[in-house]
Amino acid sequence: MLSMSIVTVVRNNETTIADCISSVAGQSLPPFEHIIIDGKSTDGTLSEIKKHQHSAVKLVSESDKGIYDAMNKGILLATGDIIGILNSDDIYAHSQVLENVTKLFQESCADALFADLVYVKSDNVNQVVRYYSGAGFTPEKFAWGWMPPHPTFFVRREIYERYGLFATDYRISADYELMARFMARHRVNYLYMSDVIVRMRTGGVSTRNLKSNWILNREILRACTDNGIDTNIFKVYSKYFRKVSQLFARPA
Repeated sequence: MLSMSIVTVVRNNETTIADCISSVAGQSLPPFEHIIIDGKSTDGTLSEIKKHQHSAVKLVSESDKGIYDAMNKGILLATGDIIGILNSDDIYAHSQVLENVTKLFQESCADALFADLVYVKSDNVNQVVRYYSGAGFTPEKFAWGWMPPHPTFFVRREIYERYGLFATDYRISADYELMARFMARHRVNYLYMSDVIVRMRTGGVSTRNLKSNWILNREILRACTDNGIDTNIFKVYSKYFRKVSQLFARPA
């Protein structure tokens, strides 16, 4: 059986980190390790982690150079065959997520896998506000500002070793650049799993304000250029039409 490593990055998030840890621990096939990289939190985050810590949790608390630097630290520490990243605000949608993901990797030659997620209210994870499906995605759609939902993205560790980690000179869109590099530039084999596997609380870095969105879109253009994807600003901004439809769509 393939082994699984989950990486979670956190800083000053005492209100939701326990939900994240419990979500991973409650899986029908728990991961081989849950690596938590804490950026020297100054609130009660570390206390919450230690309160809910179990044998699979590996905790590192030290200063970092930002969220993507912290993610890279977690990936480099990971020893599982497959690596997934779960944000400290987020939870898995049900208890069979990691078991189903592992089985699909086991039964295929896929290097990567992605699925669907729902955005939920920050104070009520059962209230869905947006449905983000990976259905229909192909690498050609990076040019149109579209990427698979990153919290649902699982990758074989050897792919990180072969093609690199998150580019830390990106402020918001290093996840976009990494997936474009893996899937469009290097054409890794991938699978789409038709299932909502993550509940993502609203309020992430890339969705906070107009300035963040301006940086996001400039970085998407740069990511496409860096990975040989032909695009333009009009193509990238067309993604907002799709995002509007996601507000009204719901999982079947």
